[in-house]
Amino acid sequence: MSVWNGPKRLLFGTPLDSARLGETLLPKRLALPIFCSDPLSSVAYATEEILLILALGGVALLHLAWYAAAAIVLLLVVVIASYRQTCHAYPGGGGAYVVSAENLGPTAALTAASALLVDYVLTVAVSVVSGVAAITSAVPALDRYQVLLSVVFVTVLTLLNLRGVRESGRLFAIPTYGFIAAIYLMFGYAAVRLAWGATIRAESATLPIHATGSFTGLALVLLAMRAFASGCTALTGVEAISNGVPAFQEPKARNAATTLAVMGLFSVTMFVGITVLAMAYRVHVAADPTELGLAPGTAMPTALAQIARATFGDANLLFYLVQTFTAGVLILAANTAFNGFPMLASILARDRYAPRQLHNRGDRLVYSNGVVLLALAAIGLIVAFDAQLTRIIQLYIIGVFVSFTLSQAGMVRHWRTALATESEPAPRRRMRRSQAINAVGATLTALVLVIVLITKFTHGAWLVIIAMPLLFAGMKGVRRHYDQVAKIVAVPDGARPHVPPRNHVLVLVSSVHAPTLKALGVAQALHPTSVTAMSVAADAADAEALRTQWDQHVPDVALEILHSPYREVVGPVLARIRQETAADPTAMVSVVIPEYVVDHWWEQPLHNQNALRLKARLLFAPEVTVIDVPFRLAAPAPPQADVPVP
Repeated sequence: MSVWNGPKRLLFGTPLDSARLGETLLPKRLALPIFCSDPLSSVAYATEEILLILALGGVALLHLAWYAAAAIVLLLVVVIASYRQTCHAYPGGGGAYVVSAENLGPTAALTAASALLVDYVLTVAVSVVSGVAAITSAVPALDRYQVLLSVVFVTVLTLLNLRGVRESGRLFAIPTYGFIAAIYLMFGYAAVRLAWGATIRAESATLPIHATGSFTGLALVLLAMRAFASGCTALTGVEAISNGVPAFQEPKARNAATTLAVMGLFSVTMFVGITVLAMAYRVHVAADPTELGLAPGTAMPTALAQIARATFGDANLLFYLVQTFTAGVLILAANTAFNGFPMLASILARDRYAPRQLHNRGDRLVYSNGVVLLALAAIGLIVAFDAQLTRIIQLYIIGVFVSFTLSQAGMVRHWRTALATESEPAPRRRMRRSQAINAVGATLTALVLVIVLITKFTHGAWLVIIAMPLLFAGMKGVRRHYDQVAKIVAVPDGARPHVPPRNHVLVLVSSVHAPTLKALGVAQALHPTSVTAMSVAADAADAEALRTQWDQHVPDVALEILHSPYREVVGPVLARIRQETAADPTAMVSVVIPEYVVDHWWEQPLHNQNALRLKARLLFAPEVTVIDVPFRLAAPAPPQADVPVP
């Protein structure tokens, strides 16, 4: 048993048989927190992002938040309605990649895939950093540990997801449903206080907001568009359910569409409620706290934290309850990406656009390689941007709306194709209604994509615009490689195994010992044309000593000693093998290499790695076969006492 097997089982659980894959399917109550934690949690910072941008124009422009929020609500309703059609049309998983591949071609599909992969990485980074910001808003002393806390939380999420979707979903349900309950509790508490005539103001209401410039005409329009684009983070993760329809229990499509509708109801009402309270309480936020007159280095509470503190007043326990569930759901919102990224990577690997290892399920029936790859990419992004939400979030949502637009455009084409083959009036009416919904969705998301590109390009979004083509080119390159491999290894009709006319075996030896004798035995069992032992000696004395030992123990096998005045081993061996292949080009040359196998990892560095280096070099030598003969350096078993036979 491996030394790592015990800790591995403790962390990830016992392996699951492939036959138990059906047991991992999700009921709606678990699918909601697993697939919807990202869009549900986005409402925690979407309003704040609107106010952050409008604050650049001073207090006088904050009223524009009403219009931005209204436009976002309309867009959210249209996108959710559009993806409900996708759930029904693609019960096998209708992510933007699948829909685009079937209806728009491989170029559009890879564009959608590259956008989604980038978006999933950003989802993890933004969600975790937002959750840590909620924690530091409640406990400002932790502000300087944001990077460390973010990395720790990503690592914990990775371990949880490696245990399996259903098992982690039970744990994720607690903060998701707790967050929903806490937000509605806050709405109810605020409604009661306001109904009794209380005047509630956020702690930042009296802080001044200084305009960074004069915003009129086109500048005002661009600022409003930028605020709208930033608030569109409320739509992130909406597509996750349509990607994961196969993970639902039967009936898959109907359960997925129902879950999507419930998610939409929660998202819209929570976003509207938080925006209403933020405006009523006169919440002021700024990317730089000094713009509000605060001292440098002062931690700025999030907008939601200010709303909760103002709502509950002296009821501090309820404030900390909201912050706890907010931090939990924001951090666990990354789980949406931990489900979407590995699944998309698996589909890409199946289609030969990504390394095949990403298509393999781990022993817990999850795509383990994709989970680990996503975690490493997100950690790298968090460290590179110093866990600063205002910097990372500028890269966000471009990929979201690229995939939205391509998916909905693909669905319009899908319904047009379906209509061409359907003659019954009732199904045709349903198809036309679905096509109209998807057409509106495609138009609106395309318009928002243009707005996002215009307003966010100079604020860091150019990194995403560079990353997407690089991923696109990388996936094309992977596909070319696999296509080339398929052509090279293809077997023509009537082909039969080719048996080389001769097989010359070269056995690498260093001295006469047990591993050498074992390797020679393997070589002779091959019934070769010739067997030659080959050694490399640095001085004449060592060569003479080896020759004497050889003549005593293995006189029937020829020994060649290659002299190496520069004490190099690999070079002389490769030169001798090239000489052998040149002398008989039609023959096969087999190189037998004895290799020590140790019982403990710390013993490996105590032995030279000549065998490993030789094998690595010989992989590229034509017409050469390498045979590795392991010799385990295990302590001999203690002798057993003789037991009398009755």
